[in-house]
Amino acid sequence: MRKIQILLVEDNEGDILLITEALEEGKILHDLQVSKDGHQAISLLTKKGEYKHVATPDIIFLDINLPKKNGHEVLKYIKNDPNLKQIPVIMLTTSSTPKDVLEAYRAHANCYITKPVGGSDFLSIISQIEEFWFSIVKLPTTT
Repeated sequence: MRKIQILLVEDNEGDILLITEALEEGKILHDLQVSKDGHQAISLLTKKGEYKHVATPDIIFLDINLPKKNGHEVLKYIKNDPNLKQIPVIMLTTSSTPKDVLEAYRAHANCYITKPVGGSDFLSIISQIEEFWFSIVKLPTTT
């Protein structure tokens, strides 16, 4: 079985640690690439500079509140690029405002999940994401 390539675009160290731990406890073989700002995420996705040999992600976990370029800007970039738009993007953010939810779906986010406050709830959400997106859903093959 091929490893799932995951891109996590997140600047909060605590959330990065929780997501990393939850994925490591899971059953799915994966490689996790972390990008801590929107500009770096786009450079990674377009394989610019030091990222020219990075694997194209099979799925992206994207926060909204990021430095340099916010998650909405990154999402729009991804969904407007013919080489990237097929990659599922899960908005995983603290914002639950109707404006952010609507903007994400208008830009073709594949789903929108508000991060829970508690650590155990957070781990449960990541486990459910893993179960659905990696066990049930058929992801497109990236090159």
